[in-house]
Amino acid sequence: MPRPNKEKRVCRMPLCAEFVAARGNGHSHRIQMSVEEYETIRLIDYMGMTQAECAASMDVGRATVQSLYTDARKKLARFLVEASALEIQGGNFIVAGRHSCCADTEKGKVKKEDLKMRLAVTYENGQVFQHFGHTEQFKIYDIEDGKVIGSQVIDTNGSGHGALAGFLKNMDVEILICGGIGGGARNALAEAGIQLFPGACGDADAQVESYLNGNLNYDPDTVCSHHEHGEGNCQDHGQHECGHHCGQ
Repeated sequence: MPRPNKEKRVCRMPLCAEFVAARGNGHSHRIQMSVEEYETIRLIDYMGMTQAECAASMDVGRATVQSLYTDARKKLARFLVEASALEIQGGNFIVAGRHSCCADTEKGKVKKEDLKMRLAVTYENGQVFQHFGHTEQFKIYDIEDGKVIGSQVIDTNGSGHGALAGFLKNMDVEILICGGIGGGARNALAEAGIQLFPGACGDADAQVESYLNGNLNYDPDTVCSHHEHGEGNCQDHGQHECGHHCGQ
């Protein structure tokens, strides 16, 4: 059963919550931005924080910040290009006050150990499984204080390409490390707010440690287009449609 949507911590309410273009659609075309979406703009674009620092300030995972920030930027773009009206209201948040969050999370002051997240790896026999859509197991890692505090291997119960993103979302996964992955699965993961690191190979635990240390070897352009080839994984093909070569 998925967890309830967590309240995001914001330091302050916006000084102005309504903006209308001097000329344009104005009141007839209103764009709604949530308070937590606004907070990501304030922290990242105005205060100059990284997404990781923003996540620590808002007490959420980086994937959540990435999703909120992407939506907020799109709404700002629409407001500017379409000469619409913009309203900042609503959402799921708690106002913590500057002295309980922003004062401790100004740029350069957020520590790695402040971050919390849940990470998944496509998994088989201790290794990163090389075909996302055919994976029968994920290894789930709970990360706190910059370290793995627990892990478990979870069966996918036969879930196919389309269902795996929802499966991971229901497990509250924010980051996925995998081998080859197709375009449809990429889109599903993006819609679920899960950050993707494809093209990884080797020991699953070692790849997670590399990620935490900031030196994960992955290929963001890795694709996998041989879903119709039947069973097996991308390693069976060597250097192939997945766009990377494992074990080298």
